[in-house]
Amino acid sequence: MTPEGGRSAAKHRAIVDAARTVFLRNGYAGASMDEIAALAKVSKQTVYKHFADKERLFTEIVTGDIREAEAGSESLVDALPGTDDVARDLREFARRHVAIVMRPHLVQMRRVIIGEADRFPELARTWYAGGPEKAHATLAARFRELAARGLLRMDDPLLAAEYFNWLVLSVPMNRAMFHGSQTRFAPGELDRYADEAVRVFLAAYGDEGGSS
Repeated sequence: MTPEGGRSAAKHRAIVDAARTVFLRNGYAGASMDEIAALAKVSKQTVYKHFADKERLFTEIVTGDIREAEAGSESLVDALPGTDDVARDLREFARRHVAIVMRPHLVQMRRVIIGEADRFPELARTWYAGGPEKAHATLAARFRELAARGLLRMDDPLLAAEYFNWLVLSVPMNRAMFHGSQTRFAPGELDRYADEAVRVFLAAYGDEGGSS
């Protein structure tokens, strides 16, 4: 990378980081490109050189956050079809999944997107399509492979994946969404939610209706 290219990449990162801070603090509608430029310590013209408008800047942040969440548990999901202990490996995945999704900045971003969904529906659709919808489809494919091995029993793998995700996330996510960004969980609390979610899921979908 040339020195000029390095400076451009650094400015790009600074703009994205500043924009995330402003969006989380003010919401999408309340965020201004002037404030983002000031926080990034670049000119407003530089912001527009990297991003044509506020929506494209926000979309890059959303897709980046989705990629971050995916990367944290992707290897665990991909390994599920080869498992020799489905309960153990589902628990490991569920624990990692809830820990990643409940990171404060991701919870705050979810709150911002939900708050702006009626005024900016395309932003909400981008988050849902790249996040939950894609994750459900990927997990459904793995569940289908586990069912083919006789390790799970289900007629609708996609519905099972959606139920699994909600079992894992519903309690901590609802708490965080209503209690705000200061929500804290005791050590081991998220693991307990994850483990109980797997137990309930396997009671319904596990081989012979049980879990190991």
